[in-house]
Amino acid sequence: MTAAPPDLVPSPPSRAALKALRLMLAWFGVAQVPQARVVHGAEVPAPYHDLLVHHGHMTEVLERHHGAPVRVQPYQIHQHGELYGRRLDLRVGADDRVIMTGLMIINLATVPAAARTRIVAAREPLGRILIEHRVLRRVAPDAYLHFSAADPLAARFGLRTPRDCWGRLATITCDGAPAVDLLEVVRPE
Repeated sequence: MTAAPPDLVPSPPSRAALKALRLMLAWFGVAQVPQARVVHGAEVPAPYHDLLVHHGHMTEVLERHHGAPVRVQPYQIHQHGELYGRRLDLRVGADDRVIMTGLMIINLATVPAAARTRIVAAREPLGRILIEHRVLRRVAPDAYLHFSAADPLAARFGLRTPRDCWGRLATITCDGAPAVDLLEVVRPE
């Protein structure tokens, strides 16, 4: 494994990252403290490193990794004015397995009206919508996370034997303005 560029390995401001994660979950009414710890990007093992330590959209990375289109399945949606969020799973394959779980919160005022309509419809992954609408965007990882197998997010994968999993907090800027906060947790392999 080659070392990631320095901007992809944010130093772990553990308290700030975990506080941000708690606040994101609280926005959806989740009061449980996440069972996670912040790690350096260089500590994320393969194959999770290639899936998480990058500036790309998870939609593209996961489709490339799995060799098939992903579909989004929101399981909780919350909107307050221009702030829209969803807790979601990304699924792939004939067995429709969950390959990523997480959440996104977006300021809808930062995207064109046509993209906004598609986002709120909740039928497509966010990355695909932003790409197709040619929104100038940059994905910036904020922190990498190691989740305990006991965390409820790990249960989203429906594994017979619970396993630890890896994720990231990231921010997407749209046309230069912070627009989206993300939590992305990939399926243990």
